Amino acid sequence: MRYFLEIAYDGTRFHGWQVQPNALSVQEILEDSLTKVLREPINTTGSGRTDTGVHASQQFVHFSTQQPLDPQQVVYRLNRILPDDISALNLHLVQPDAHARYDAFARTYHYHITLRKNPFKRLHAWYHSRPLDVEKMNEAAAILLKYEDFTTFSKVKGDTKHYRCNMYEAVWQQAGEELRFTIRANRFLRGMVRLVVGTLVDVGRGKLTVEEFEQIVASQDRSRSSGAAPSEGLFLAKVEYPSELFIP
Repeated sequence: MRYFLEIAYDGTRFHGWQVQPNALSVQEILEDSLTKVLREPINTTGSGRTDTGVHASQQFVHFSTQQPLDPQQVVYRLNRILPDDISALNLHLVQPDAHARYDAFARTYHYHITLRKNPFKRLHAWYHSRPLDVEKMNEAAAILLKYEDFTTFSKVKGDTKHYRCNMYEAVWQQAGEELRFTIRANRFLRGMVRLVVGTLVDVGRGKLTVEEFEQIVASQDRSRSSGAAPSEGLFLAKVEYPSELFIP
């Protein structure tokens, strides 16, 4: 039987989602906890690979087991042994061939910026002391929906076979001194969201015009994007799947 486990985590102390040698990862902790709870070796596959310091308010992983599980009991027992910065939210029985990564048809990320120094936001938002032109940032963000090739906002290394993404939403919202960027697409390239945010912030600072931003996107030239925004402001916020994957 295959299950989708829905989790959330604070990525501050982790070197990203994926298991790696000599570095603490969310996947390592989760698999160890699942193995203890289910009393059998458990391997997981995540819906995406968040980088070092990046958070998730919703992440899905799949795993298989021969034993039928009581979702409420598994979630309860997991949360008793998981560290405080990882939480199990829900467990869903899914179709036998369901895949947490390949079956997702959309992913949403949020990026948070605070314009006022706030010690309680320091691990979960980018403190930016200068005013930003949010209207211009939104004009530039809307341009992303016109394009499919995002080579400009990709990292060189990795196993990416192509740089095309279907972009559904890209918008900034401001509430007082807090800014939140929402970006939704079928897929994202490694490091893409932070590079997009860093370049959009340069538009907000007046270092780039909206026209120059579009030229940068269209250029498919990695060297023309701005530096990546800090990891602490980024959250994987939502992963969407076809409803028929889930078994009631």
